[in-house]
Amino acid sequence: MAQPDSKKIFFENLSGAGKAIAVLTSGGDAQGMNAAVRAVVRMGLYVGAKVYFIHEGYQGMVDGGENIKEATWESVSSMLQVGGTVIGSARCKEFRSHEGRLKAAHNLVQHGITNLCVIGGDGSLTGANLFREEWSGLLTELVEQGLIKADAVQKYSALHIVGMVGSIDNDFCGTDMTIGTDSALHRIIEVVDAIMTTAQSHQRTFVLEVMGRHCGYLALVSALACGADWVLIPEMPPEDGWEDKMCQKLSANRAGMKRLNIIIVAEGAIDGSNKPISTDYIKNLVVKCLGFDTRVTILGHVQRGGTPSAFDRILASRMGVEAVLALLETTANTPACVVSLCGNQSVRLPLMECVQMTQEVQKAMDEKRFEEAVKLRGRSFENNLRTYKLLAHRKPECELPTSNFNVAVLNVGAPAAGMNAAVRSAVRVGISEGHKMFAVSDGFEGFYKGQIKEIKWADVGGWTGQGGSLLGTKRTLPAKHVDKIAEQMRQHNINALLIVGGFETCDRIKQSASGTKRRVFIIETMGGYCGYLASVGGLAAGADAAYIYEEPFDIKDLQANVEHLTEKMKTSIQRGLVLRNENCNENYTTDFIYQLYSEEGRGVFDSRKNVLGHMQQGGAPSPFDRNFGTKISAKAMQWVTKKLTETFRQGRVFANTEDTCCLLGMRRRALVFQPVVQLKESTDFVHRIPKEQWWLKLRPLMKILAKYKTSYDVSDSGQLEHVVRNRPRESDASVAM
Repeated sequence: MAQPDSKKIFFENLSGAGKAIAVLTSGGDAQGMNAAVRAVVRMGLYVGAKVYFIHEGYQGMVDGGENIKEATWESVSSMLQVGGTVIGSARCKEFRSHEGRLKAAHNLVQHGITNLCVIGGDGSLTGANLFREEWSGLLTELVEQGLIKADAVQKYSALHIVGMVGSIDNDFCGTDMTIGTDSALHRIIEVVDAIMTTAQSHQRTFVLEVMGRHCGYLALVSALACGADWVLIPEMPPEDGWEDKMCQKLSANRAGMKRLNIIIVAEGAIDGSNKPISTDYIKNLVVKCLGFDTRVTILGHVQRGGTPSAFDRILASRMGVEAVLALLETTANTPACVVSLCGNQSVRLPLMECVQMTQEVQKAMDEKRFEEAVKLRGRSFENNLRTYKLLAHRKPECELPTSNFNVAVLNVGAPAAGMNAAVRSAVRVGISEGHKMFAVSDGFEGFYKGQIKEIKWADVGGWTGQGGSLLGTKRTLPAKHVDKIAEQMRQHNINALLIVGGFETCDRIKQSASGTKRRVFIIETMGGYCGYLASVGGLAAGADAAYIYEEPFDIKDLQANVEHLTEKMKTSIQRGLVLRNENCNENYTTDFIYQLYSEEGRGVFDSRKNVLGHMQQGGAPSPFDRNFGTKISAKAMQWVTKKLTETFRQGRVFANTEDTCCLLGMRRRALVFQPVVQLKESTDFVHRIPKEQWWLKLRPLMKILAKYKTSYDVSDSGQLEHVVRNRPRESDASVAM
């Protein structure tokens, strides 16, 4: 488990001197693989190790020669935003044979490589573990054949393996997310959003097939993120007679003035008899039974294409750094591990335990133990499925419970992508719980003015993909209008409030810079006094510096940054990126920093500036925001129902204890309901930020990957754990999509 904070360890104590690390990508490509490769190379070089590329996966390891090349810092420049894998990936039958692995071992020993970072799926990682187990025997054979010297057996006695899962299907047990999954969801949602406009124009039904031969994650989450009418996945075959139920739902939705229907099908979808369900079968069924104009779209490999999302770049970068740390700490007795994500934390798990559990999922499906298969997928998958069922399938009025509670939902603060998905989820879950739901327009201002009306199930249809706040939101605080708000609550007999709100594009820029020589962009991001956007955006975009309020800086720091960037520009780096949080410093403004870089970089590089402004709040929400908003709001509404039931006595709700006013959010691996009263001590109310920011521990990663010398606290680094099938409910980290 993670070590206590009192024992701070810095990675300088984990020297990589004398070690050789090789990185390869194997199996199908996934967006974000290049970010992982970049992180492994730069972190490896940073700690003093030699780092090698193995091109074309295991095939390159078997063939050797030019396929194994030493990596330099500059050789991974400009690859962070590139999709696929620039070092190549290939299926290799030869590596599956003993002879092939013998050749691979010989090629690695020739370069002194005994540490492997393997980025791939469960098949690739299983092959790596077999290679590791055979290693000493392979070296003995090489000595007997006269291909290596006898002392090499002792010098290179152990092969160490660390895996990172690159798979758009998110089909690997032990991690909440795999590299490439979020980007694939982006591609799917882009297509769905585009299709919805044409489908509405012509009142069409669209049947979309997405990838997922053995895992329905992409289909399930995309259905949740776009509010699809029906979803078919291999882990949850539909019950007998599903065809009639689906057609009834499509017909009812169309009768309710909905002009389109979306059905999402995983390519591996099956019925209760394990027989495939094809998109053509569904299309013909809808046409025959309903006569709807129905079209089929098969997304195919477009889901693997395009640039990786910010989430995948950050995930892959964190995993790559963690993989190097794991290799530095490994011993001869350390089992091969895989770097995983649990909540917002890195975790190391024994590789073969994860592989075996992944294989158990398929076995359970083959044996028609589908409920067990869903549980084996993990809490994230299980929670997604539960939430989809809750929101997509409305029970008849006669089957709904009657709670006699009135619940109001409102948005407060600045608009944020995902707000509408959260409101939709709250309304539908509330109705499912038997409550009468009310919508408040324009936040607390609308509340005290009486802009309150009942909102029904159908009223929030299609809200998931809408940006901004359809309810309207303002920064007005309730303090001045408490009496009027209380009166409105009495008039409408409101028993509970659900508040969605706050305290009340770098890639394109880098691409434009790539067409020029030696240019630095100074970008101002939003965030008030919180530097999260600047910091994490900088990590995702490969920035050279990010100035934030939480880390004070002075003119010496600015000058050091300019000199560092100037030195890099003189060698091979042709462009730079500097981010500045809008309120990081009242004197060192964006203009000041731009002018400083322009003057000090004269003759080496020129500078440009850009203030992103409110465009950061605009546009359609990402799949993550849609999914996060939907699930966290559903969880909040279920909590509200529980509290209403607990505090209802003699016809009234007595909500007068601390735990009846809570904030729901993620802490480390857990979704936590924390009383607002308790948050006072940990909140900086003047600047509207927490006193401790978990993401500040990510900032050194950006500096390391930009070639700054800095200390990296590894006290929270992933420690080897065992796979746990059923973690405590309060540690529900399923919000990681």
